[in-house]
Amino acid sequence: MPNAHITGWGMAVPQKVLTNDDLSKMVDTSDQWIREMTGIRERHIAAENESSASLGAAASFKALKMAGLTPDDVDLIICSTSSPEHIFPATACLIQDQLGASNAGAYDLSAACSGFIYALQSGAQAIKAGDANTVLVIGAETLSRFVNWQDRNTCILFGDGAGAFVLQASDKAGGIQKGVIHSDGSGGDYLTIPSGGSKHPTTEATLHAGQHFIHMNGKEVFRFATRVIVSSTNEVLKKSGWKAEDLRMIIPHQANRRIIDAAARGLELPIESFFMNLDRYGNTSTASIPIAAVEAAKEKRLRAGDKVVLVGFGAGLTWAAMTIEWTGPLLKPFEKHYINADWYKPWAFLRRILKRIIRWLDTFLFDRSE
Repeated sequence: MPNAHITGWGMAVPQKVLTNDDLSKMVDTSDQWIREMTGIRERHIAAENESSASLGAAASFKALKMAGLTPDDVDLIICSTSSPEHIFPATACLIQDQLGASNAGAYDLSAACSGFIYALQSGAQAIKAGDANTVLVIGAETLSRFVNWQDRNTCILFGDGAGAFVLQASDKAGGIQKGVIHSDGSGGDYLTIPSGGSKHPTTEATLHAGQHFIHMNGKEVFRFATRVIVSSTNEVLKKSGWKAEDLRMIIPHQANRRIIDAAARGLELPIESFFMNLDRYGNTSTASIPIAAVEAAKEKRLRAGDKVVLVGFGAGLTWAAMTIEWTGPLLKPFEKHYINADWYKPWAFLRRILKRIIRWLDTFLFDRSE
């Protein structure tokens, strides 16, 4: 059975930065209060021409470049997102088109802030089953589009961004080891966007009631998060036969500094064991873990052979944890394809036009044969 190795990674965030001081001019809050309550000092906010798909594609190009692969090498694209471009089509399909990944199947996965680990688990299983050799796993969010900028309990938290991992099959030891995923729908109302789905479609009344914004019971989410980070980390370590002292680091979902501090106390680990960058990005939901992993690798705090735990929690309620033996690119330099995203983007656009022309011709010829 092949192992699923993380061989490439990339991230993309919008250029626009919204600081706590900026927010203090919009709602009754302050930089000091936000830092004390969350640890966040700024977040990135998508521009009008940016979206979950465009950020996801940008992160994917970087991940593929690191792995030395082209979009045509990808067999499967899984996009975890809580802010999809549409109910359908899947945001993963739009990313597939922007990449020009002609051979890839694509689908979205919805498990909120735990979603990236859920998606990694799905991608690894596809590889281990022999159904795919190369899987692109993406976490992409533009939750700023669903934030009520008059609600200081939620608007201070969320930011936009995307992160991507390339998973490749290899008989080499290492890569993704074990994973645990859990859910408890009885707490589904703790963190939700009430309208916009099939139960409560968007209407003038739901818009006036603000039901298309994020609603959160902060106290209940805090209690839930601190409990499940500890329990799921211990569970996945036991499942893997690892001990906490074996770990290079834990990369948690970047939601709130106080949650991570409480988890460190619960696991009896120094806070330095946890990688954090939420001060600069805020809560980017399912994108937070890959963005953090990318930065940890850039800072050379992650190296080949390191043992790592990823752990997340979010709406649903969902929570998940995964053990990984970090690998890095499998290909040698002379085996790699050094892709240029600026070249692939126009090729992907041309491919889209050609595909549409072919479909039009197919329809035209079919109608004439009737």
